[in-house]
Amino acid sequence: MSYKTITLNVGPQHPATHGVLRVKIELDGETIVSAKPIIGYLHSGIEKNMEVKTYTQAITMTDRMDYLAPMSNNLVYVMAVEKLMDVEVPPRAQYIRVILTELTRLNSHLVWLGTHATDIGAMTMLLYCFREREKITQMYEFVSGVRMMSSYFRIGGLDNDVPPGFDVRIKDILDTFPAKIEEYEGLLTENKIWKNRTIGVGKISAEEAIKSGLSGPLLRASGVNWDIRKSNPYSSYDHFEFDVPLGENGDTYDRYKCRLEEMRQSLRIIRQALDGLPSGPYITKDRKITPPPKEEALKGMEQLIHHFKFWTEGFKPPKGDVYHSIESPKGEIGCYIVSDGTNKPYRVHFRPPSFVNISALDKLARGQMVSDLIAIIGSVDIVLGEVDR
Repeated sequence: MSYKTITLNVGPQHPATHGVLRVKIELDGETIVSAKPIIGYLHSGIEKNMEVKTYTQAITMTDRMDYLAPMSNNLVYVMAVEKLMDVEVPPRAQYIRVILTELTRLNSHLVWLGTHATDIGAMTMLLYCFREREKITQMYEFVSGVRMMSSYFRIGGLDNDVPPGFDVRIKDILDTFPAKIEEYEGLLTENKIWKNRTIGVGKISAEEAIKSGLSGPLLRASGVNWDIRKSNPYSSYDHFEFDVPLGENGDTYDRYKCRLEEMRQSLRIIRQALDGLPSGPYITKDRKITPPPKEEALKGMEQLIHHFKFWTEGFKPPKGDVYHSIESPKGEIGCYIVSDGTNKPYRVHFRPPSFVNISALDKLARGQMVSDLIAIIGSVDIVLGEVDR
């Protein structure tokens, strides 16, 4: 018996594609035969823009990629430059970076959970998750002055030391968040409708996940124990004890459970980092890559000239190239930089997890019902600013 399939476009202007993503799907009745993600509608030229800025100025561009994980984007870039220049970052700055990037993981997962649940019909979750996210954006504003595009990290450390009261605000988050996560689970984890819409939907085996280059919760939900914070510790992550949540079935439900447990582990890391927060400088003393403090610049001519030249001309790393990667909320984000010895990077290129993970959409969607496609897209957790760059 012969039959014809039909082709249907989902997006690029669709609220549940989480941005300007177009998915070209082929249907046999209501069963998905293929699903091709089509990207490029948002291209902002972020990487090329970074190549016409000094190394310090380019930090601001990283916030605009995955705008739900700005601190993670800051971190991978500044660490790549630090590796290129062999810069040693003070322990205090390393610990504060850990605290803020784990808050970023919470921030990203909260937006994911709220929007993913809304896609499936649990609309209350969006209000709950944004209620908790507000505390994190307020913390961004407290330390950097900006709620989202903070650009707080600097090559060699931080823009400024954390303000007085930082520990009090962090402790408030640590004390209130666990009960909120329990609340999320109480609403969803054993909810029959939630389980029917997620269990067995968008499955991918560990072998296929590895072949597809997946990382982050997508990979770990398939049972693959891979987390860069454990395998290649950076910024003092080897000082902290935490578990790597794993799934068994690699479906939408397991991806949900992995991310919820990751939120608990992030709180565990933040508590350890806060309890052991070292004293000392918040940025390297190497004056080749950091300007003199303002109070010095106001007292001496040489310091004033140095301060002026740093902010107008920047610094010049040695020729060479470098790659560095970290564990962002969505998976492995890597930064590749080529230096030609000038004050601006010759080439900047990112390995964004959203771009790699969405490429597996066809494998996740084949054989599923068309009504499951939105749940599958939500479970991948993408930001199109990171995909298109």
